[in-house]
Amino acid sequence: MVIHQIKFTGSSPSLKLCPAPELPEYAFTGRSNVGKSSLINMLCQRKSLARISSTPGKTQLINHFLINEDWYLADLPGYGYARTGKKKIRKFKDLVTDYVLHRENLMSLFLLIDVRHPDLDNDKKFMDYLGAQGIPFVVVFTKADKLSSNQLEKNKKVFLQHTLQRWETAPGIFITSAKTGMGREEILDFIEKTNPMFKKR
Repeated sequence: MVIHQIKFTGSSPSLKLCPAPELPEYAFTGRSNVGKSSLINMLCQRKSLARISSTPGKTQLINHFLINEDWYLADLPGYGYARTGKKKIRKFKDLVTDYVLHRENLMSLFLLIDVRHPDLDNDKKFMDYLGAQGIPFVVVFTKADKLSSNQLEKNKKVFLQHTLQRWETAPGIFITSAKTGMGREEILDFIEKTNPMFKKR
């Protein structure tokens, strides 16, 4: 897939204010500071499409981008640590939960996991929640450039072993690096192949 047009369509504080569900949509979320903004910028080949911050919890709304007038990319708030009060953390959680449960045009959720930490409890709990609710998702390992190829394979193996202790089959996995561009073509190919399924609904 070649991305030739990107349009920011707005930030939504609730599901009902998101764009009309008339096109296929792909959402990105993960633990705070997992590298979500960097990955989105890498996928779209824009330096500051999604804001990058060293402060976890920067994304507080659902940000939508219309890609090629053909599909939506949704940037969701992260989960886990955020430098804010418990009331706001609960608000973010409720926003994401409402979105993943009720967004009609969500084709797949991209769940970002730092490949250096493949076995964190909050990632496992969120995965299990998505599975229990029947939400379509794939796992995206981020920051692959931070590890050697041997350590990368070792961490992937740990993730698969622990996942298969709880699941019959593991979700799809993409290995990425915002720094090197690793995984970009694979993710865009996945989206391109999945888009036509929306029209069959």
